[in-house]
Amino acid sequence: MAFATLRSLNTEQRHAVLASFLGWTLDAFDFFLLVFVLDDVARSFGSDVEAVSFGILLTLAARPIGALLFGRLADRFGRRPVLMVDVALFSALEFICAFAPSLTVLLVLRFLFGIAMGGEWGIGAALAMESIPAKARGAVSGLLQSGYPFGYFLGALAYWIVTDVLGFSWRGMFVAGALPALLVLYLRMKVPESPAWKANEQQQRRQNVFEAMRGHWGLFVFMMVLMGAFNMFSHGSQDMYPTFLKQQLHLGAGAVTVLTMLLNAGAIVGGLSFGAWSEHIGRRRAIIIAALLAIPVVPLWMFGDQIATWMGWTAPIASLALLGAGAFLIQVMVQGAWGIVPTHLNELAPGTVRGTLPGFAYQLGNLLAAATATAQAALATRLQGDYASVMAVWLVVVALALAALAWLGPEARGQRFDTHEA
Repeated sequence: MAFATLRSLNTEQRHAVLASFLGWTLDAFDFFLLVFVLDDVARSFGSDVEAVSFGILLTLAARPIGALLFGRLADRFGRRPVLMVDVALFSALEFICAFAPSLTVLLVLRFLFGIAMGGEWGIGAALAMESIPAKARGAVSGLLQSGYPFGYFLGALAYWIVTDVLGFSWRGMFVAGALPALLVLYLRMKVPESPAWKANEQQQRRQNVFEAMRGHWGLFVFMMVLMGAFNMFSHGSQDMYPTFLKQQLHLGAGAVTVLTMLLNAGAIVGGLSFGAWSEHIGRRRAIIIAALLAIPVVPLWMFGDQIATWMGWTAPIASLALLGAGAFLIQVMVQGAWGIVPTHLNELAPGTVRGTLPGFAYQLGNLLAAATATAQAALATRLQGDYASVMAVWLVVVALALAALAWLGPEARGQRFDTHEA
C-alpha cells in the first residue's frame, strides 16, 4: 500500500521525497557515528563513557538553534537552497571531528554539529510534504522518518567496516561522516523548489515568525512537549543500545552490528507501516497504538539473554536470536509512532511558518530529551552497569506518557497546503 502510493508520485515529487529522505538518513548517520564509539573515544582521551556521552547531550541541545535559524531562512529564501547549505555544513563539521585533539574540542564540535543537524529535519519535511498530494502524506511521512533508523543502520555498517574490516580507530568513523556532502550535488541538479513555498513566497518574506504564530502559541507548546516525549522514546531506546551490548553483555563488534541492524530494520518496517496506516485510522490513533504496543516487547528487547537462560537455551545463538527479535520488534513500535510525526506536525503548522515551526518544535522537544543518554549512563553506573533495567523502565514510562499526550492532542489529517492557508 505504501509503495503503491509512492509509485503514484510524478518525477519531481519523487526527487523531493528522495532528497528529504536522504537528508534525514545522512543526518542520522552522522549523529550516530559517535554513539558507536563512545567507549573508544573515552579510552583515547583518558575519560569515561558518561563524560563522552555529554557530546550527545550537546548535539541535541544545539539542534533547536539550527531549527530556528535554518528554518526561518528556508521560510524566507526557499527550502531547496537552505537545505543545500545545511547538508554541506553538517558534513564538514563531522569531518573536522576526526581531527579533534582533545575531548573538549570534540564536545565543542559536536555542539556546532548539532546546530547544523537541527536545521535539516524541518526543511526536508516541509519540502517533501509541500510537494506531494495530501493522500500520499501518510506513506511519505513513514518513509521520511524511516531515514533516521536507516542512517543508524548505515552507522552500524560503517562501524563494522571502519573498525573491524579496515582496522581504523574512531577517527576513521568521522572521516566517513563527510560522505553526506555528496547529497548537495543531487539537490542542485534534480530537486525542485516547494510549489507551496513559491505560491506563498511574498507573504513568507513579509511576515516574521512571531506575527505568523499569533494565535498558535498553545499549539506550539503542545507540539514541543509532544516531541519531548517522542525524543525520549527514540533516544531512550537507541543511543545507549550499542553501549549496553558491549559493556553489559560483552558482545563483539560483529554481534553489535548485527543486532543494531535488526533494530533499525524493525524501525524502517514500523515507520513505513504505521505511516501509511495513519492515513486510514488517523494520526493520533496510530501513535497511541504504536506506543502502547512497545510495552509488552520491552522484556524481550532488554532481557532476551536472561529469557534464553530461563528457557534452558544455553547456546549463544539462542540469546542473540531473542535479543535480535526484541530489537526488531521494539523499533517497529518506536519508529512506527515516529513515522507519523512528519505529516502530523506539518499538518498542524500554519503555512507561513511550516519551514520553521515543525522543526523548531521537534528540536525543542529534543532539548527536553537531551539528557536522555547521559541520564541513562549515570543511572546504569549507579546500578553497577545495569543498562538493561534502566532502559526498560525508561521506555515503559515514556511510552505511557506519549500515548496520553497523543490522546489529548489535536489532529489535522488532510490539511490543505495551498495559497489560501494561514
